[in-house]
Amino acid sequence: MSRIIKLSLLSVLFLVASCSKSDNTNIEPTISDDINYFIWKGLNAYYFWQKVVPNLADNRFSTYDELYTHFRSFSSNEDSFYSLIYQEGVSDRFSWIVDDYVALENSFQGINLSTGMEFGLKRYNNSDTNVFGYVRYVVPNTSAANNSVTRGMIFNSVNGTQITDSNYKNLLFSDNISLNIGLADYNNGNPTSNGTSISLTKEQVSENPVSISKVLNEGNKKIGYLLYNQFASSYDAHLNAAFNTFKSEGITELIVDLRYNGGGSVKSATYLGSLITGQFNNEVYSKQVWNQKVLAANDPDRFLNYFTNEIKNTDSNGNITIQEPLNSLNLSSVYFIVSGSSASASELVINSLRSYIDVNIVGTTTVGKQVGSITIYDSEDGSKNGDNLNSNHKYAMQPIVLEISNKDNQNEPGGFVPGVTVPGIQLSENYGNLGILGERSDPLLDRTISLITTGKKNTLKNDVQEFTEIYNSKLATPTSNNMYVDFIK
Repeated sequence: MSRIIKLSLLSVLFLVASCSKSDNTNIEPTISDDINYFIWKGLNAYYFWQKVVPNLADNRFSTYDELYTHFRSFSSNEDSFYSLIYQEGVSDRFSWIVDDYVALENSFQGINLSTGMEFGLKRYNNSDTNVFGYVRYVVPNTSAANNSVTRGMIFNSVNGTQITDSNYKNLLFSDNISLNIGLADYNNGNPTSNGTSISLTKEQVSENPVSISKVLNEGNKKIGYLLYNQFASSYDAHLNAAFNTFKSEGITELIVDLRYNGGGSVKSATYLGSLITGQFNNEVYSKQVWNQKVLAANDPDRFLNYFTNEIKNTDSNGNITIQEPLNSLNLSSVYFIVSGSSASASELVINSLRSYIDVNIVGTTTVGKQVGSITIYDSEDGSKNGDNLNSNHKYAMQPIVLEISNKDNQNEPGGFVPGVTVPGIQLSENYGNLGILGERSDPLLDRTISLITTGKKNTLKNDVQEFTEIYNSKLATPTSNNMYVDFIK
């Protein structure tokens, strides 16, 4: 199981003793100064690369005045945060800070401001600037669902303006609640407007990530299919229920579709691996490496995650919210559908299971995010329930604090490549004909079923060009491609 990583209040104070609250200061701190101190203190204690960032050294600031003066040179608290990130965009591609931890917490549980249309954005084949969107799927009972948006629709304009690589964020991800998308015909990757438009409204959407679970009968094979779109702990019981159906139906093969799953809870990822198997209870599922401060302050066993045979989740106060046995399948092989949007906890499941059972993947190279984070709040120990939680702001950090591997100390920072790093088949989606998720009209599912029933791994000729995706709707959520562990005082 995922172990709760924690430092006692004493150890946190010890870690940041070089800038103690007892220091005299001649500067009257502003809220911004408080936030900058919170940023420095949290990163100094927990950041994975703390040791190699000079401004995070324990002796970098001897007084509050010195720290306040240094960070006042930055135009925003966000700039202060990113000034402390190690080789931003290269070594550290995934740390971030938010100014509203309520929205962040909601996003962890699949609640986001959305039209319900989940989509990817790609450049035209014949243009370096024009961009089109393709609808991946639609969340039920949302504005998109109510306005007949369907998987596979192509759109190239918003509010009458052509989408480009310089305006897509403003057009699609601004604070505007309403937007009008202009539909287009695919036209071999160079979409042409077809005169149809759809008006959509953003609202708070709670998405059940257990999107599709069904049993497919293919010849003498009984195959379970699961489309799972986020490792959200509030839906762990739904995940377990889906496996109860697989178990009662007596499936012999399983396909887990993670192509749109950017990650989430390490605990939920451990549950999924344990549900697929079951024969490895209490054996090591994955290993975590933190910075030397955290490692020195904790029992080494805290950094090991174990296969389990039950769900046991608690709230921030330690109260049990769900406890039930897992409906494990005891499979010796599994098939994953993946894409360039499969990240973090999705990759963790693939990585952990390949040490124990036969794993095949079908799709395109995954993101390559083998690092994880915690949420740090502005309190004395960094937890939301910590003493003296600062009520003057709602900033929280989600810095990278750990690297995770399987029991054999393996991970794939370059991503999982089907047929190369893991057995399988490379096949991209056909944006002009995506098919229906959960049906054999979906080329990726069809090819995975063929792999199961025939065992043949030769890739069918794929005439569809795999354009580089420049963005997608999930990346715009507060959690983005995040993998996180519990952090409780």
